[in-house]
Amino acid sequence: MASTPSSRLGYIDWLRGLACVLMFQTHCYDAWLGGAARNSQFAVWSQLGGTFPAPLFLFLAGLSCAIVIEKLLKKDLSAAGIAKTTVKRGAEILALGLLFRIQEFAISLGWAPWSDLFRVDILNTIGVSIILMGVVSSIVIANTGTERLGSKLAAAASFSAATIAVLTPLLWTTWRPRFLAWPLESYVNGVHNLGKPQPWLFPVFPWTAFAFAGLAFGFLLMSGPAQRLGARAVLLVAPAGLMFILLGKFLDSRQVSIYPVYDFWHTSPNFFLIRLGLLLLFMAVAYSWCRWGLGQWGFSPLIQLGNTSLLVYWVHIEFVYGRFSILPHRSQSVRGATIGLVAISLAMLALSLVRTMGIPRMKQLLAWGHTSPRAATRV
Repeated sequence: MASTPSSRLGYIDWLRGLACVLMFQTHCYDAWLGGAARNSQFAVWSQLGGTFPAPLFLFLAGLSCAIVIEKLLKKDLSAAGIAKTTVKRGAEILALGLLFRIQEFAISLGWAPWSDLFRVDILNTIGVSIILMGVVSSIVIANTGTERLGSKLAAAASFSAATIAVLTPLLWTTWRPRFLAWPLESYVNGVHNLGKPQPWLFPVFPWTAFAFAGLAFGFLLMSGPAQRLGARAVLLVAPAGLMFILLGKFLDSRQVSIYPVYDFWHTSPNFFLIRLGLLLLFMAVAYSWCRWGLGQWGFSPLIQLGNTSLLVYWVHIEFVYGRFSILPHRSQSVRGATIGLVAISLAMLALSLVRTMGIPRMKQLLAWGHTSPRAATRV
């Protein structure tokens, strides 16, 4: 595309930062609202906003993975080398997810059940997803020619996303892999130790479908036709997103279902299509805002948070849900919880600045003036 790498890719961190803010508000209101406020329409809208961070994080992980694989291909790295690099990165994220669970269990020692050590959280799923994306991509690279390789990789990623979405309702019900020990089955359908899949966990089915969708999107954006279209290629994502939303709503409105158990909100491929369509709309809006709007003028709090999304995720959990919560759980009005949300958001932004710039440079960064954010090209 015609723009600089920073303006092309800054929107990725902007979206990651948006996911962080949506995550903060969901967690803060869920942890702190009490009494009538907990059952208010406000709380319902807050939880609705909370349906976007996990798909966004996974979609952007897939997009970033495509960028990394494209760079490795330009360095003439073999399929085995690409697999090694991506699988290693995925394993690192998975290890961090396991370490996070150990930390949470240690801090909560005395009242947290031991089974929390095996909870499949978003970090675990991102790690597993990156491993799977690396394996699938390396298989395609090793077994196909270099001609139109990007299109082949995008097709394989799209097929993987569709397969995961279509199989999810079955693997949560009639095709459950009950022969697996529950810590392993939980990675398939989120069963945990509770006897049935839990919608508050993040198993491969359906969540990894969002990562593969992001992988396909990334390869399509870096294909020859998209490069020739320039910015228009990203803007064409908006009508594609609308098409997915309308298709999902249309399919859901049909009376015929191929599944013995149909759960629209948790396992339905139709809901996956609708959320994927919304993600694509987010992509188009974020790209436009960062390229032609105010997204990268001066200091951008969202881009800053996006640069350190793993850190702020890790830390904020303990100050919202954990032993060191800054407010008593389930005891606040909307106003009280909102004050806590603002405090958490500002604290995480300050932590992010310290992490990337250090205290001496914080004042300089906060000064109004054009600064180019670092592109988010990592997995």
